[in-house]
Amino acid sequence: MQDETILVITGPTASGKTAVSLHCAGMLDAEIISADSRQVYRGLDIGTAKPTAEERARVPHHGIDICDPTETYTAGRFFADAHEWIRNIRARGKRVVIVGGSGLYVRVLLQGLFEGPAADDALRARLEQRLREEGKEVLLSELAARDPAMAEIIDRRNPVRLVRALEVCMLTGQPYSRLREEQLRRSPHRYFPVALSWERAALHARINARVDAMMGAGLCEEVRALRSAGIDPACNALNTVGYKEISAYLDSLLPYDAAVEQVKTNTRRFARRQHTWFRREPALRWYDMTADSDPAVVARTILDDMPRER
Repeated sequence: MQDETILVITGPTASGKTAVSLHCAGMLDAEIISADSRQVYRGLDIGTAKPTAEERARVPHHGIDICDPTETYTAGRFFADAHEWIRNIRARGKRVVIVGGSGLYVRVLLQGLFEGPAADDALRARLEQRLREEGKEVLLSELAARDPAMAEIIDRRNPVRLVRALEVCMLTGQPYSRLREEQLRRSPHRYFPVALSWERAALHARINARVDAMMGAGLCEEVRALRSAGIDPACNALNTVGYKEISAYLDSLLPYDAAVEQVKTNTRRFARRQHTWFRREPALRWYDMTADSDPAVVARTILDDMPRER
């Protein structure tokens, strides 16, 4: 049991991960670990497309409803929690399936976790101010001078990572890339990572239908209840596609129809970003999906391709 390969199922939102993962778990006699950075929050149910109570009764799930929306849940915490869940699941004689679309969570499992030094609030504030005033290219040039290797590979569209890389270089006096290689915490497990892929127009149609279903299931009421419970609409948990647009509607900043359309548009954009992220993960094996795809058949195909145990 300890050496068995762990199946990881990922892909863009609305790609059918939950349905396929439930079939895979049933075939493997496995429990599921969620790799979704929003399903961790209690009360965010409809807008995060959590597995239903019936689905969670069918297969035990971990990593869902473990935080209040006021808390911050990080990739580092997921890395530690996931390994504890794996240990406990295997101790019960079960196998493990990991499923979710949070790219960073999947990456830390496959490639390892580098946390680096604790954040320096004053330094970070100065760097963020420079980013606003001087622009991204100036900070990229400074990173290139301090750590050419990191400057070559950093996601230039992500200012948070740029600021963090510079912060680490300045705090330690060493290149971020060297520290990361020296201090990377790697997972001891073997993974078989797969992703579900859709033709763009078909995925967009699924997203639009899912948003309509969420609205019909009471997403407005869910957001209203969270706000009534004192959850700040600006908090990290509610800074999520679906929740922020409906909050704008509840604050009379958007008409209802415009808010729903924005949810659809922003979800489609999010799916494109996910797809771009996952295409950069060299270990992923992709499976093409269509409207005619049977999740049970897809699950069987994936498991047939899964490496046999040594």
